[in-house]
Amino acid sequence: MELFAWLIAIAIVIVLASIKIVKQYERGVVLTLGKYTGTREPGLRLVVPIIQQMITVDVRSTPIDVPKQEIMTRDNVPANVDAVVYLRAVDAAKAVLETTNYIYATSQFAQAALRDVAGNVDLDDLLAKRDEVSQQIKEIVDRQTDQWGIDVEAVKVQNIELPTDMKRAMAKQAEAERERRAVVISADGEKQAAQAVADAAAMLSKVKGGINIRTLQTLEKISVEPSQKTLVVLPSELTDLKSIIK
Repeated sequence: MELFAWLIAIAIVIVLASIKIVKQYERGVVLTLGKYTGTREPGLRLVVPIIQQMITVDVRSTPIDVPKQEIMTRDNVPANVDAVVYLRAVDAAKAVLETTNYIYATSQFAQAALRDVAGNVDLDDLLAKRDEVSQQIKEIVDRQTDQWGIDVEAVKVQNIELPTDMKRAMAKQAEAERERRAVVISADGEKQAAQAVADAAAMLSKVKGGINIRTLQTLEKISVEPSQKTLVVLPSELTDLKSIIK
């Protein structure tokens, strides 16, 4: 009787040990006597104890940080660059069978790709074309990780740190560029103003009495301001030497 009770207890333990739950965001890779025999979908699954082993793989999108890398740009400027990689396991079996740690392996390969790509562009392109640099890194890493059943969804270059003296030089360059633009805008404004005055003068000269009216308007503006000077207004005919001679 006691033996029967022990057998029942052992059977219950074996049944409980064989029950596995695969979550919705996981896939279960089953090895039977060490050999791959299938991938289990989410739900309640049975695995034969001792004979079978099930390894669960998270198939959600996973972000991994690419540590700061010291690189030398194509125009010989030192910089420290880091990035983030978003990956997803699309083939759970390959992720288990083809690499010991697919997250670590992807991180290491992304570091190498970051150094290679960032080192082959000029500093200006690295700063201004981050999306293009990120896309190049993604394509390189994605080709390598495809054999591991990993899909690289995106790569984003984040921080680009430059030496202090380089930052100062860039700040001076930006300031000089702003001053240059201000001078150009000011000169363009003066040019437009001069052209407008010339056009107005030409138009007034064509209208009979136009200059006299403009002169009176100017005198009206001057008269409201206190001044120690005496202004004598002469007829325009007196200022015209040709009319006097005639």
